[in-house]
Amino acid sequence: MAKETQFVEQIADINADFPQWYTDVVLKTKLVDYGPVKGTMVIRPYGYAIWENIQKELDTRFKKRGVENAYFPLLIPMSFFTKEAEHVEGFAPEVAVVTHAGGEDLAEPLAIRPTSETIIGTMCSKWVQSYRDLPLKVNQWCNVMRWEKTTRPFLRTSEFLWQEGHTVHSNQAEAEEETLGMLETYKEFAENCLAIPVLTGRKTEKEKFAGAVATYTMEAMMRDGKSLQAGTSHYLGQNFATAFDIKYLGNEGVLNTAYTTSWGVSTRLIGAIIMTHGDERGLVLPPVVAPIQCVIVPIASRKPGVVEACEALKQELEAGGVRVTLDNSDNSPGWKFNEWEMKGVPVRIELGPRDIEAGKMICARRDTLEKTEMPLTNVVEGVKALLASVQKDMLEAARKRCDARITYADDIQGILAGVDGGNFVKAGWCGCRDCEDKIKEETGATARVYAEGEVKETCAVCGKKSEHVIIYARAY
Repeated sequence: MAKETQFVEQIADINADFPQWYTDVVLKTKLVDYGPVKGTMVIRPYGYAIWENIQKELDTRFKKRGVENAYFPLLIPMSFFTKEAEHVEGFAPEVAVVTHAGGEDLAEPLAIRPTSETIIGTMCSKWVQSYRDLPLKVNQWCNVMRWEKTTRPFLRTSEFLWQEGHTVHSNQAEAEEETLGMLETYKEFAENCLAIPVLTGRKTEKEKFAGAVATYTMEAMMRDGKSLQAGTSHYLGQNFATAFDIKYLGNEGVLNTAYTTSWGVSTRLIGAIIMTHGDERGLVLPPVVAPIQCVIVPIASRKPGVVEACEALKQELEAGGVRVTLDNSDNSPGWKFNEWEMKGVPVRIELGPRDIEAGKMICARRDTLEKTEMPLTNVVEGVKALLASVQKDMLEAARKRCDARITYADDIQGILAGVDGGNFVKAGWCGCRDCEDKIKEETGATARVYAEGEVKETCAVCGKKSEHVIIYARAY
């Protein structure tokens, strides 16, 4: 018994020390390990399997939107960045630069991509010649590097994995529609695949992407009440098209400047899953992206027929499309229960001699820890229905937690009290940058997203007429 309880006690108390709990979970469930270079991470197979499932789900959605995958170089000439002044200024502190290779100084320094607007803009200027070439929609799955001073696995690392989509359009309306359409795609994916409710909308000018006309975001509330920017979609207008000479000959014979967009999510989504759903026992993974959806634990495995019955059950579930594993190790059942609970597997099946004799199995849900009996007939249908219920209930539980922690404030003291209490706070804003800066200085909260359609009479900082309602929160 000491061995079993010790396994659970290795994780810090989620309520007493949330940051340490997070670190314990990502390391002890073997999602990641620290890389040899400061600020880097090694994504281990269990963590990478989650990313693969995220990729699969998103890639299907991208292709339905007419997006094609491509790949662009890791190294980008520094001169490319100087073409879009706001962009280079925004990324300058984070850019890692290669200055020599092969024992010689390079004729021009090369940036290790922090994002790919510049290189993709350069290539699009070659590919787009006529209105017949539009719209152009490409995406790449790749790594990027941003030299971060403070890092945490998945949430903020110097190198991370992501996808970045880029589109080119003939007119403003189509480009804006693509920007908002992708934001909606991200929201649907976050809610239906990750079981994470998100708030979507436009960022303030201060918080927008460097070089964009407008940035749209999806913000997710973590267990500690902080916000995580889980994905962004940018309307770039003609800024990058002008800088990189992306022009097309219209059907009227006139040369026109195109309109572009970019959008992306990253391995930060894995951090969002951990911090949205995790509990005192460790991970709680939504079935759609869980590497293992179901684990079978034999009870009294030395008894005749038990292991064979478990193997047959595993094969049946696998044939039905369930991601399943059989834990036939020599650890005790209790130890296995703790281990698989910490790893967040959505459903655990217990099968022993008495169960086999009675023609049933015991199914334990990871999200609620509830146990139910299920017949050993039509197991694929039964387990899939249970997984669907887990997926649905996880979203509903997360949404209830989020809704209960969105408050309102009329002044800066109210914003401070709200974020100190682990809440998102809606407050009026006059639109003045000084007021936005003051809120960050005095509360540590930033403007996460506009609360479109809502009205507050006065600005929470200066008391002047409010132009907008903003959702403020402390953020990762």
